[in-house]
Amino acid sequence: MKIISTALPDIRVYEPSRFGDGRGYFCEWYNSRTFAAAGLDRHFVQDNISLSAMAGTIRGLHYQKPPHAQGKLIGVLRGAILDVVVDIRQGSPSYGQHVAVEITAERGNQLFVPEGFAHGLWTLEPDTMVSYKVTDFYDAASDAGIAWNDPDLAIAWPGETPAQISVRDSRLPRLAELGESPFTYEGGH
Repeated sequence: MKIISTALPDIRVYEPSRFGDGRGYFCEWYNSRTFAAAGLDRHFVQDNISLSAMAGTIRGLHYQKPPHAQGKLIGVLRGAILDVVVDIRQGSPSYGQHVAVEITAERGNQLFVPEGFAHGLWTLEPDTMVSYKVTDFYDAASDAGIAWNDPDLAIAWPGETPAQISVRDSRLPRLAELGESPFTYEGGH
């Protein structure tokens, strides 16, 4: 497995090995021992899949508050996304900073979003299917988010206006409007 660092020390991209021939390829999409050896030793409790019919669909920026905070392992089964992760941990040296990574089915790369980070994506191709492995179950009372177009975050999305956005996501507050973050930076990485 190839591990790629990003501009945020806590965010890494994982590329599982693929074994191909004239028929296509085989890949262990997730193997707990392989990921643990690569430094990602987490217990996932739920798998989610989202399908976005149109390129330019935006989802996020989402997170779940404690005690149901979720870590997410994001991968693309079909199509491609620009995946964005924002540090929202109070006291973090990278608070309010983000990283954007292109995740594609063709490449087979995956991104882990730890607890304390907001996550969003922009689909780059039609009929994009995204896989999310999560470390805690969905909890409606803990569900929260930040505006995808918060000018203070200065995220360089691939387009000015998304083709599709949910009503809920269009009403999310800016980071500055959240008050105190429910997450605290613990130091290290």
